[in-house]
Amino acid sequence: METKKEIRQETLTGERALFQGERLRIVDSVFMDGESPLKESRDIELYNSLFRWKYPLWYSKNIVAKNCTWFEMARAGVWYTDNILVEDAVIEAPKNFRRCHGISLKNVSFPNAAETLWNCENVSVENVTAQGDYFAMNCQNMELDGLTLTGNYSFDGARNVVIRNSKLLSKDAFWNTENVTVYDSFISGEYLGWNAKNLTLINCTVESLQGMCYIDNLVMQNCKLINTTLAFEYSSVDAEISSKIDSVMNPKSGIIRADHIEKLILEKDKVDPEKTKIICGKQSKKCKKELKVLTNLPLKQCVCEV
Repeated sequence: METKKEIRQETLTGERALFQGERLRIVDSVFMDGESPLKESRDIELYNSLFRWKYPLWYSKNIVAKNCTWFEMARAGVWYTDNILVEDAVIEAPKNFRRCHGISLKNVSFPNAAETLWNCENVSVENVTAQGDYFAMNCQNMELDGLTLTGNYSFDGARNVVIRNSKLLSKDAFWNTENVTVYDSFISGEYLGWNAKNLTLINCTVESLQGMCYIDNLVMQNCKLINTTLAFEYSSVDAEISSKIDSVMNPKSGIIRADHIEKLILEKDKVDPEKTKIICGKQSKKCKKELKVLTNLPLKQCVCEV
């Protein structure tokens, strides 16, 4: 196999500094001013190198970047690129990774992850921290382990996603998603999962206002809901909750098991109460919907037996 040409400790300037570069090994180098330095490049290895200006890797293939840094002005850094590994990196620039295929991110920090990972496919994320809104919009086929995310509207429109051992502080997370499964994670944010299809949460802790609503096939196994109110509205649900629920409102159908439900709201003019089975208490006593009926109000409220 042909040996890669090495570029070591260089300062590269000007637009398209290494345009259409092939089989390069770039070490301890800095890409300064000048857009698109590695546009249309192939088979590139980058070590301990810095990007300081816009659009460094567009339309590229087969990229390895280890211990590299994207500074704030290296925005929109990796677009339309296939087969890229980024490891032990800091990516300060926003709007990174768009319409890419075959991305592997390991030990990466995104202090400004606004509009990052959009419309990408076949994505692997391991031990990544990110802060910014609209993370991973419309991505497909994602595997994430050890993601710490602070930012709203994450994963909007994503498909075929598996998340493990993560912490997501994200309002409106998982909207319009399909086939998302989250294991052993903490999620905090209002309006979680609206308009999703096939959303599964296993061994998770959730805090949410009006979370898990308008979902087609919501599954929750051994989950805790803390400070979570008005949950499950118009959702078809199979939920096993190992804590109390502060309030449940108008589930469409299915079964909800919980230690206790502080308030159950079932409005007959909006849903058919008979389509949802409610089981409460450590002995799985059935919640008596007729326990409390508030006069002059078109809803029923229930304090479950324990």
